[in-house]
Formats: sequence, C-alpha cells, structure tokens
Amino acid sequence: MAKWTASDLPDLTGRTAVVTGATSGIGLITARELARAGARVVLAVRDPDKGDRAVRDMPGNTEVRQLDVADLTSVRSFAQAWTGDIDILVNNAGIMEVPLAYTADGFESQAATNYFGPFALTNLLLPHVTDRVITVSSQLHRRGRVRLGDLNWRQRRYNPPAAYCDSKFDVTVFALELDRRLAASGSRVRSLLAHPGIASTNLTAHVGGGRAVLYKALGSILNDAEHGALPTLFAAVSDIPGGSYVGPDGFGGIKGFPAIGKTSRAAQDEDVAHALWDTTVQLTGTDAQLPAAPGTLHDR
Repeated sequence: MAKWTASDLPDLTGRTAVVTGATSGIGLITARELARAGARVVLAVRDPDKGDRAVRDMPGNTEVRQLDVADLTSVRSFAQAWTGDIDILVNNAGIMEVPLAYTADGFESQAATNYFGPFALTNLLLPHVTDRVITVSSQLHRRGRVRLGDLNWRQRRYNPPAAYCDSKFDVTVFALELDRRLAASGSRVRSLLAHPGIASTNLTAHVGGGRAVLYKALGSILNDAEHGALPTLFAAVSDIPGGSYVGPDGFGGIKGFPAIGKTSRAAQDEDVAHALWDTTVQLTGTDAQLPAAPGTLHDR
C-alpha cells in the first residue's frame, strides 16, 4: 500500500484552517501544506512578527493573528474576535521540559501551553467549528497521569519531563472526551488526535543533560519535521472516525508515515475524563458550547 504524504492532500479551496504555534517546526509545515492545498490558513501565533516572516515563503491564502495559548486573556480575545466558520482547528502549539514558571493565570507553563490553553481555545471556538478539531499529542502521554489535586505543580517538586508527560496525557484525555461529547450531542464535528512520533524539531531545545545528548545522537533515526507533520495533515483531511489517534506507522510509533493507532488505555478512562473536564472548567472558566440540534453523524 502506498504511503500517505503531503502530495495526497485534496483540494482545500474554500476551507478555513486555524493552526496554533505555526511559526516553526510541525506547526509551520502544517500551515504551509494546508495553504498549498488551497485552504485559507490563519497562523495563530504568540509572536506576530515571527508569523509575518513565516508567511513570506508560504503559498496561498494566509493570515497571521496574535494568540498566546498560555494566556487565557489572549485566548479569550482571539476567540471573541473570530467571525465565520473554522473547518479545521489544529491545536499544535506546545512546549517541552522547560524550567519551572507560572503564567499570569497561575498555571504551570507546560500545563498552560499544552493543556489549559487548548482546552479553553477549543471550547470558545467550538461554535465556529464545522468539521474537526485536531489536537497534537505525544507518545509520551503514556507516561503521564491526571493529578487532579495538583495540576499545576504547587504541591510537588517540579519535574520538567513528568510535567510534559502529564500535560500531554491531560490533553489526550480532553480530546477523547470532547469527541464523546460531540457524538452525544449529535454534532457532525469530530475531535481527533495526532502525534509526530519523535521528531527532530526545536521543541526539544530545553531538554537537558543526558537526554539532550540522546536526542542529538538519535537524530538520524527520528522523524524529521516534514514527516512529523504528516499525521496532523492526514488527520486534517481524512475521513476517519472521531477519537482517532494518528501517528507514524514505524516501530513504536517513532518514525514513518501516518496510520491510526491507539492511545494508552488510561487515557480512555471516562471517569477520569469527566473529573478532569469539570476541574478544568473551574480553573479556566470555559466549557464546551455543544450544538443542540442533531445532524447526520460521521462514522465513529
């Protein structure tokens, strides 16, 4: 069977995509390829100047808008200013293993960027979404867990790798629960997950010590950014069931071409999902505005 690549993207003329964190790495490639296929692509980025530089070399219809997903005020401003439909929302922005820091909202920075921000942004934009939400996860979600009593590392000694794994576990639980809620409401919108395997991007810039040496040494056997973006692009256009988890098809999901895999079993726990959702609503002040009227459901 032929391997899926960006050349397999269909004509996306008339469709609108929002990609967060689109100034570098996988987000940049995702935005570029969606625009090349004809979509109107909005790069939702923390640094608009960097976004403007990024779009200079992009084909097609692109626009840069300011969005800091780690700042709920910025998230709300972006959502309030939005008009019109969003066919594809890509929650791509993320950080990895950074030093301990807290945002203006009191969230640990990895939790804020990788989980709380995407949760709030998705829920606020959901009334505009017509087709799908894609959330970028990580195979490292398998090492995470939900810690309801201390989502923001106030009571424990901060551990950057563990904080990253937990944030990716939380956002994976969220994306799966969102799809269940969309299905129950009768919505045509689907929530999907994608992960890049282990890709050589600037996401690992803050990884230190022996692990930094390991990433560098293994560079030749890891996905490059171009291949790392393929699962997100595949999820953006393919007719696959809601709740699908798309990643590389190679050994361990590290490298390869897009294929549907499985999240950890722990991430599929609905009781955990309900508890996490309720806690996050309290912390962010946002909840999903799900459609009331049933429609023709996509294949789940």
